[in-house]
Amino acid sequence: MARVVAVAIVGVAIALAVALGTRLRGENARARCGRAFMARGTRCMVAGDTCPPPLLATPHGCDAPEFRVSFPDASVAMGPSDWEAEGRIETKTIQVGAFRIDAFETTRGRWDGLRDLPDSDSARAASAMTRDEAEAFCQARGGRLPTEEEWMMAAASGAKPARRYPWGDTGAVCRRAAWGLDTGPCALSGDGPDTVGAHPDGDSPLGLHDLAGNVAEWVAPDSAHPDVGIAKGGSWKTALASELRIWARLELSPSARDARVGVRCAYPPPP
Repeated sequence: MARVVAVAIVGVAIALAVALGTRLRGENARARCGRAFMARGTRCMVAGDTCPPPLLATPHGCDAPEFRVSFPDASVAMGPSDWEAEGRIETKTIQVGAFRIDAFETTRGRWDGLRDLPDSDSARAASAMTRDEAEAFCQARGGRLPTEEEWMMAAASGAKPARRYPWGDTGAVCRRAAWGLDTGPCALSGDGPDTVGAHPDGDSPLGLHDLAGNVAEWVAPDSAHPDVGIAKGGSWKTALASELRIWARLELSPSARDARVGVRCAYPPPP
């Protein structure tokens, strides 16, 4: 009899743990998404027929607005003070000329739109293009790939010294970025990037969205190592918060079609 009772207690405990885990996963999923976005699996989706801000209605569905952020000639000290970066990056001061950069990562609606292929998930970040394809896309829009220094300046929002993350020095949590969606800590078994603009708590002070997580972003080749592809910002598959830091980079072949990597274009300064 005692054995039967013990087995029954264990069974109840397992059932409660499963129920609690399911509830917590649901709550965590909802917490990941900005207001007016609907959590569905690992994604933050548009709910209903109304486009949640910052998205706008377009002929191919809800999509990111065409908005660019301007940066003047500036210099900023780049060099992490945290222990995770010791020996991985040198403290240095970068100098960039004036430029503009997209406030949003390129979406599937924008990417496919130039090819006349409307997409039902238009506001999802585009990914898996080569560096040359990303460059050609930006050139068709009157822009180019940002340099790594420009990307870092944008992510730092001009702060001196540069902050660790686009939003500040602390708080690499699931509501701030689409990261850890494959093997945790924010979700499991993700199948690609999320909707752009769905994590407003991670926006930079100047209104740049998704600089950390979602898709890592191609930057222009380093003249000293043109055969090395560089992508910045971490991605939806990133499992370590340190890989979301402004100084971190993903190195891969320029010809890679990697589901972790997308693009954000840079442009000349306004006249």
